[in-house]
Amino acid sequence: MLEKEDFEIRPERPEDKAAIWEINRLAFGGEAEPNLVDKIRNSTGYIPQLSLVAVRQGRVVGHILFSLIEIRLDARTDPPMPALALAPMAVHPDFQSQGIGSALVRKGLEICRDLGHVAVVVIGHPDYYPRFGFTSARSKGLEALFPVPDEAFLAIELMPGSLHGVKGSVVYPPAFEEAI
Repeated sequence: MLEKEDFEIRPERPEDKAAIWEINRLAFGGEAEPNLVDKIRNSTGYIPQLSLVAVRQGRVVGHILFSLIEIRLDARTDPPMPALALAPMAVHPDFQSQGIGSALVRKGLEICRDLGHVAVVVIGHPDYYPRFGFTSARSKGLEALFPVPDEAFLAIELMPGSLHGVKGSVVYPPAFEEAI
């Protein structure tokens, strides 16, 4: 496990794009996730402060991206509730299982909270994300518009109670169409 001082986490810079693309390709074994990052960067849901990289000895070794999504409330007259998607999160295979991914998630959630966002949704590993406070999205009243296993559909309230009483569907923007 690397010590926190062995790497830094910062917002991505233009010169990081190629490394981010390659990390996502290697970590996920294909081009869907790196292409998703590119599509989100070119969308209205992109928030530059929420595309973070982990850098070790001058080399980008990890990446996490949070982008805007919305929760379409079942009460049809209410406007959609803004939220964030955590997707994707990747660490270069040579640096996995060293705490970099966990540090990216923690720092990312901290920045999301500091920026005033109230909730984050992730479709991810049910054994990984609960350690950061993610729980069942469906138990919070959320539904997906596509098939996703209960145990992989997770959410976290960044502001306690922000999802209390919310019933609605998580709507991902078009950038996600190929990835989900």
